[in-house]
Amino acid sequence: MSTTPRVETGLDARRVSHIVALHDAYYRAVWDFGDVFRDGVAAGLADFARRYDAARDCTWVVLLDDVVAASLTIDGADAEVDGAHLRWFVAGTALRGQGWGGRLLDAAVAFCRARRYPGVWLWTFAGLEPARHLYERAGFALAETRRGRQWGSEVEERRYVLDLA
Repeated sequence: MSTTPRVETGLDARRVSHIVALHDAYYRAVWDFGDVFRDGVAAGLADFARRYDAARDCTWVVLLDDVVAASLTIDGADAEVDGAHLRWFVAGTALRGQGWGGRLLDAAVAFCRARRYPGVWLWTFAGLEPARHLYERAGFALAETRRGRQWGSEVEERRYVLDLA
């Protein structure tokens, strides 16, 4: 058994289930998000996996012993018009604070630049300070805030954008 993390790209059913489990474990424990959140992640990720196109989309995973310990996805379906959608960015406790989130985010932005996407955007919520720091370091700017319940609990949703044009 190896404990050295390694980064791979691509998405399959096993990775989908690991990514959903990572989100569920973190957001349930830290934010008290429940089944509504988990089921939303599962449905969205399953839909994305069915239409995954490696020419426009990419999912990066950090594996520990062949189990996904962190992930980040670029959904390029509407990237030509709206910019790429950054989704499912999460790191498990084994990798937090070790720089893996920054590495994944840098890879995602480089991917978008290489495809000449006009920008990148994402929705998150207030309180995820380590992620906010990474977004701002990468050049993302807060573009919009609103109250919302899409994650199962009311939070201040935040939309960040990165202009690549």
